[in-house]
Amino acid sequence: MVKNDRWIKEMSQKGMITPFSENQIRGSVISYGISSYGYDMRVSDKFKIFTDINNTIIDPKKFDSKSFIDFKGDVCIIPPNSFALATSAEYFKIPRDVIVICLGKSTYARCGIVVNVTPLEPEWEGHVTIEISNTTPLPAKIYANEGIAQLLFIQASEICEISYKDKAGKYQAQKGITLPKI
Repeated sequence: MVKNDRWIKEMSQKGMITPFSENQIRGSVISYGISSYGYDMRVSDKFKIFTDINNTIIDPKKFDSKSFIDFKGDVCIIPPNSFALATSAEYFKIPRDVIVICLGKSTYARCGIVVNVTPLEPEWEGHVTIEISNTTPLPAKIYANEGIAQLLFIQASEICEISYKDKAGKYQAQKGITLPKI
């Protein structure tokens, strides 16, 4: 069952989302905070922008961190047909009977900017590492501390047998941008 704003507020009082925005913040920002059936997370001001300056091959089993340039700021410019990694401003602690699906915000999607996050598994916790792809032939702006993606919380009818925490998942309790691990 997809959970509503009341359930999300109750769970956030137990530390599920920190910091938690109890209202949806709108206006001159890309919206973030609570929504009817989810939560719009923010992107922090820390980014790793992809560069091909070292002319390397992208290999998830032997990832070369020199493929990125670290950047911190209020606005990140992603080069044309490239991508950046970022991290959520919020820290999440997912309950054992919940899985979270993440979808990019339509404001960015309508500009050719694709946001990808894998599901947040039961009992996973940490800052979310976010992949942001600029599919256009022009540079694209990403606004720090504003909405980047909507999270949908789905509660299972039964508790899972083995949670992400039980598996000692390699991305458990990550802080900041975490590169691929094997």
